[in-house]
Amino acid sequence: MLELAILGLLLESPMHGYELRKRLTGLLGAFRAFSYGSLYPTLRRMQADGLIDEASAPAGVKVRRGRRVYQLTEKGRTRFNELVADTGPQNYTDDGFGVHLAFFSRTPAVARMRILEGRRRQVEERREGLRELVTRATRASDRYTRQLHELSLESSEREVRWLNELIAAEHTLPDASPQQGRDGTEETPEPPEPAALDTAPVPQNSPAVTHVPGSSDVRGPREKEGEPDHG
Repeated sequence: MLELAILGLLLESPMHGYELRKRLTGLLGAFRAFSYGSLYPTLRRMQADGLIDEASAPAGVKVRRGRRVYQLTEKGRTRFNELVADTGPQNYTDDGFGVHLAFFSRTPAVARMRILEGRRRQVEERREGLRELVTRATRASDRYTRQLHELSLESSEREVRWLNELIAAEHTLPDASPQQGRDGTEETPEPPEPAALDTAPVPQNSPAVTHVPGSSDVRGPREKEGEPDHG
C-alpha cells in the first residue's frame, strides 16, 4: 500500500523525500503507523523498477543540496491506474482500505463500489465476532474486558453505518466514474453543445397610425413614399 500512496502523491507533483514523508504521515496517519524506515528503500525499489525517477525541483520550490526530487514516469502512471482499479481482498483491510479511500476521486466507480462493499463485509464480520466476545465477557463477569470489547464493537458499528452512507451515495451518482487521462488525472467530460439560438429578427408590431384632424404630420403611406395624393 505504500507504493500506491507514493504514486498517488507524486501524481500531484514532483516531491523530494522529506516532503513525501510529511505528506504520507498526514495521509496514512489516521489508518496506520507509518514507518519512516520503509520509505527510502521503497523509493529506491520503485526507481529501479522504472516507476519513478529523479527530476529537477518544481519552480519556486527550494531544495537543500543532496535532496532528491522524485517524479512519476509513464510506467508509474500506468501502475497507479492498475492499483486504484484493483478490488482484491487486500484492499478491504485497515491499511489497504485507508490508502484506497484517499484516492477514491481517481478510482473507477465500479472499483469504488466493490471496495466499499468488501470493506463493509469485513467490518460486519468483525462486528459479529466482537458481539460474541462481549457476551462471553458478560457471562464471565469480566467487567473491564467486556468494556474493551464494547468499545471496539461501537467503533465497528459506527463504521458500518458510515459505509452504508457511502454506498448509498455511490448509488445516486450517475455513472460517476472519473475519466483518467494518460497522466492519471481526471478528465471532465465535455459538456453538450448548447442548442442553437434562433437569431432571426422578431417581427415588431407597429402601432396603428391614427389620423388626428388638423395635424399636418400625419401622412398616408403613399405620401411617405413621395407620391402625389390623387385623392
